[in-house]
Parts: sequence; structure tokens; C-alpha cells
Amino acid sequence: MSNPRPSPERRPVAVALHHDRRQEKAPQVVASGRGALAERILALAFAHGVKVREDGDLAEILAAVEIGQQIPLAAFAAVAEILFYIYRANERQAAAGGAP
Repeated sequence: MSNPRPSPERRPVAVALHHDRRQEKAPQVVASGRGALAERILALAFAHGVKVREDGDLAEILAAVEIGQQIPLAAFAAVAEILFYIYRANERQAAAGGAP
């Protein structure tokens, strides 16, 4: 007997964003995937020291955005909060003498 395959809704999902606060008004989706592709996106993020936030609901909203497109207005507040945390952590790390 084999285990049933997980439904697509239960497979892990990962979305990578890029934001250049000097040039872009809103972050854009640069990678998105489910299952093995999501695991690969996460592995690359961890390997390159990219900060990762787990938020299934937000990931589902962002996964619906096409690659290269800016995030939707509905997700902007949540993403802005995450970016604030990341920028602040990077500034603290730089002030302490580490590379962000």
C-alpha cells in the first residue's frame, strides 16, 4: 500500500521577492514554486544568507503573482512589515561590523 500523494494545497510554497528601495516603488516577485521547487528556493536562500519568513497565507497570495510583477496592494502591508524588519536587522549587523 502506498501513501496518498499530498494535495497541491499541502505542498510547501516559497516565494522570493526583490526590492531596491532606491528604484522600485513595490517589491517584485523574482521566484515562486511549490514542492521540490519551493525547497530549492529555500535552500538557495539559506545558502546565501537571505532572511526567510514563514507565512503560509502571504506565500499563497504572492505565489499567484507572475514572476517579474510587483506584489499586489493586498499584500503590501504584510510585505512592508517584513522588509522593515530585514532592513533594520541588516543595519544593526552592519553597525556591529558584520556584512548584511
